[in-house]
Amino acid sequence: MALRLAILGDIHGNLLALEAALADIKRKKPDRIAITGDLVFNGPRPAETVERVRALEQDGALVVAGNTDIAVADFDYAAAFPWLEQVPAGHRAAAEWAHDQLSDDQLDWLRRLPNERRIWSDQTLVLVCHGSPGSVTSGLPADLDPTVTVERVTRSDARVIACGHTHLADIRELGRKLIVNPGSCGFAFDGDPGAGWAMLTVPDQPPTPERAQDDADGEDEDDDEAVVDLAQPEAELMRTKYDVNQAAEEVAARGLPGDVYRAATIRAGRLIR
Repeated sequence: MALRLAILGDIHGNLLALEAALADIKRKKPDRIAITGDLVFNGPRPAETVERVRALEQDGALVVAGNTDIAVADFDYAAAFPWLEQVPAGHRAAAEWAHDQLSDDQLDWLRRLPNERRIWSDQTLVLVCHGSPGSVTSGLPADLDPTVTVERVTRSDARVIACGHTHLADIRELGRKLIVNPGSCGFAFDGDPGAGWAMLTVPDQPPTPERAQDDADGEDEDDDEAVVDLAQPEAELMRTKYDVNQAAEEVAARGLPGDVYRAATIRAGRLIR
């Protein structure tokens, strides 16, 4: 059966961006929604964002954790930011503030989020993760060494890898792998401040004579045979406008170390520090 999967992530506590994206997604009528983590860190409305995402999960959304969710839930900065020799005071302040905004029940939910979710459509496996298969901190940026990219994506048999972490929207074919990164919903780095998301379409695979006969005989395909997609999965990047000035003002009014740069990043849609 064909699958239309709306993918978004890196919300970062920006409820205005999330609601705008979800309104757009609702109009597109996907079968499911996947959320690739980094839900609350940096933004002004972490508690409301958690409640909105929990409601989506109850309605069937696939939700995974991101690296900054670890920082907010448990202050494990080495796990959340392993590339930093010293975690900036602004990072710690933002994580601690977000932690304090969340109830014990919300924090427990954040801790229980899995690092990966999987969904099948016919014979196509889709992996939902934050960074890359097996990692919430190792992303798949477009300028990554190709050898490293191949090593990371081949840690899963999934045909489609839906990920985030880089805050840069990207769709790439790599051999049989389709990488879909919707960019950031609430904290974009690619120059467009709109709320980023993507629509993945996994079409039905038309029956071949061999497959039809196997189905009739009740036989499984030989695992050693090469898999051929007769109908290729495809994805489209989306960007939804919202009131970025209001979101930026909410961040700036908080007064934490680094908030002036966070607000500027939201307004510009690119990292400012």
